Amino acid sequence: MLSKGDHAPDFVFTDDDGRKTSLRESLAGGPVVLYFYPADFTPICTRQACMMRDMHSELVEKGIRVLGISPQDEESHRKFKAAHHLPFTLVADPKREIVRAYKAGGLFGLPLPFGARRITYLISTDGKIADAVSGEFGTGPHERFVRAAIGG
Repeated sequence: MLSKGDHAPDFVFTDDDGRKTSLRESLAGGPVVLYFYPADFTPICTRQACMMRDMHSELVEKGIRVLGISPQDEESHRKFKAAHHLPFTLVADPKREIVRAYKAGGLFGLPLPFGARRITYLISTDGKIADAVSGEFGTGPHERFVRAAIGG
């Protein structure tokens, strides 16, 4: 897991409009909550995504964008996003390049290629990790983290 003050590695992804963009470009619009999760449609990952969905309007009010990342492909993400009405971008990372860059590899401490760890980062507009939290078995630490990010 990266630490507070570390440089947030840039990456390119396809946004919801099918346009190639990057983390750097996203940060031009404000801070980013970047969260890693093991897999679409699993119980805890679904709760986490829905928690982010339910707090999304508060995040937007504070100028914070959300990006979710897991190893599934774009088709899986499209289905997951549609099924749960997620208003933020899910980034497909099937080669786990972003997962590696953010030291989020290895589900439950297992080595790659087993999923991704449940880690949430707050990335400031200067491209640095402002804060981070991990928690494999539940959404509580991540919800408290996001609430703190929005000042609640």
